[in-house]
Amino acid sequence: MPRNQRSGSKDLATQVTDHFMQFGRREEHPAHQDKDWALLRDPTIHNERLNAIRQKQGYIIDMDGVIYHGSNLLPGAKEFVDFLNKNNKKYLFLTNNSAPTPRELQSKLERLGIEVSADHFFTSGQATAYFLKSQMPEGGTVYVIGEPGLAYALYDMGFFMNDHNPDYVVLGESSIYNFEKLTKAVQLVQNGAKLISTNLDIETLDSKGRKIPATGAFTACVEVVTKTKAFFCGKPSALIMRYAQRVLGLSRGETCIIGDRMDTDIVAGITSEIESVLVLSGVTEMSDLSMFAYRPYIILGGVYEITEQDRRETETEPQASIP
Repeated sequence: MPRNQRSGSKDLATQVTDHFMQFGRREEHPAHQDKDWALLRDPTIHNERLNAIRQKQGYIIDMDGVIYHGSNLLPGAKEFVDFLNKNNKKYLFLTNNSAPTPRELQSKLERLGIEVSADHFFTSGQATAYFLKSQMPEGGTVYVIGEPGLAYALYDMGFFMNDHNPDYVVLGESSIYNFEKLTKAVQLVQNGAKLISTNLDIETLDSKGRKIPATGAFTACVEVVTKTKAFFCGKPSALIMRYAQRVLGLSRGETCIIGDRMDTDIVAGITSEIESVLVLSGVTEMSDLSMFAYRPYIILGGVYEITEQDRRETETEPQASIP
């Protein structure tokens, strides 16, 4: 492992250890917190479940907060992908961002030092196109507010742009939302177009870490004005998980999902009956778990825990004697 990544891994591990110590000093805490922390600190539960995750044949992996933050690779990310490739695992990087194409996501990981083929990526834009194809196998027309990744995915499934009388209004991730486009979407829905949203995330972060409105916020605007409810295809919908499983060609029991968000990644796994791995390298902290009525299968400091165990096993293998 490169020195800077190893240092980052140790820093994160130290933070987790501090959490253990702080928790251990508490005299009273609710029973559900005991269960939450047991997923992270109880060696028997943690190791058994970590080993079970390592034995999975398929991995559905969130990107931001799991593999990278912005333009920075997270500790153990490259080693984790190496582990997947070395052990012939099937895997998909799954993102709620409908803006990029798989090729653009591939290029981003290449810039960060991870080389994988474009067929290892699946977006909410692709899930939306799959869904519309299932509804109208012969294809149809759409009014889209979104970026090229969404438009290309729809086009590949036989759907063409139409701002007059489309079958669907499709809202995706984009920086081009304005009053004129939202008004157009409202009027088309009022005239009979069905409202589709790639995902219901109401916020995201800009390059400086500041909150900005996302697809769900703009979708809510159209919903309120038209008094309709959008159908969404991204996480936490079980639909995108079904599509991802279909791409992997694996059953639920053979698959796990790894993510950093309780409200999208983890709930998507739970509703799909796929074992879910929460990593603390992204937006979720241990203190956040008390807000949710469900918990992940296991909690890790980051994907580096998987690779560190792999590295420890390699280091402890007996060396062949030299005659």
